[in-house]
Amino acid sequence: MDKIFLVVVCGPTASGKTKLAVDIALRFGGEVVSADSMQIYKGMDIASAKPTEEEKMGVPHHLMDFLDPREPFSVADYAVLARKAIADIHSRGKLPVMCGGTGLYINTVVDNIEFDDTGSDPAYRAELKAIAEEKGAGYLLEMLAAADPETASQLHENNVKRVIRALEVYHTSGRTMSEQKAASRLNPSPYVPCMMMIDHPREQLYERIDRRVDMMLEAGLLDEAREFFTHTDYPTAAQAIGYKELKPYLDGSRPLEECVCELKRATRRYAKRQLTWFRKDSRIEHISADYAVNYDKIVKNAEKLIKTYSFF
Repeated sequence: MDKIFLVVVCGPTASGKTKLAVDIALRFGGEVVSADSMQIYKGMDIASAKPTEEEKMGVPHHLMDFLDPREPFSVADYAVLARKAIADIHSRGKLPVMCGGTGLYINTVVDNIEFDDTGSDPAYRAELKAIAEEKGAGYLLEMLAAADPETASQLHENNVKRVIRALEVYHTSGRTMSEQKAASRLNPSPYVPCMMMIDHPREQLYERIDRRVDMMLEAGLLDEAREFFTHTDYPTAAQAIGYKELKPYLDGSRPLEECVCELKRATRRYAKRQLTWFRKDSRIEHISADYAVNYDKIVKNAEKLIKTYSFF
């Protein structure tokens, strides 16, 4: 079977990857497959920086804004849907362009990783949730590190849902996620990936993040967060960067300025974790975006990279 050529535009938040993915799709006749673990949820528009219809410029976007925040959703679920979307785009003679900052989503698809994600134990899951509430998210991550240090090193303690899922998989199957990942690598990937990341100097990226937060607030982030916190059955909202940092202000316990500063710090920390993840992958081509480089040059460098493949 011929492999599918797949462009992957990845990188940290506020790096400009969404705009670049759209421009690539316009130039090469493509469609975008989102690889963002928060953009999948309905209603989380501003906090997850979903592109507007104007920003999409008519380019179809897949796996975005389709899931109720109350619905469970795993990496394995994402991989199934993403592979179907990529195959559909390719079958219509279009170029699939994966775009996002969730490294686990991207690597699971690109490397054809298969998780035995069917095991479920609601009682054990509830026990783990109780432990997290009593002893803290850090304690739960330490539990995972004892059983599966590789997976634990790829997760942040605030990502309680995924830490619990990794522990549940090990509890029900007797195999860690990292063991499953290693075994699944024996199956060759059906893709020829062209992976790229816009590479900003750290301070420049942080400036972009601060501006992004200010723009989100102007666009109505406070109202969006307030609406989500009216739903006690939306556990995703409690974890999402952009909501939890504003909750003290909405509760009346902290001034807005302090909460906004914390939101900017949290977003910068998240970007740092994303950079750590993506810089481990030697396949990713880094497109310079320092202060002297304009956006047109970034697009031209991306085009040159894609054209190095014989597909174009």
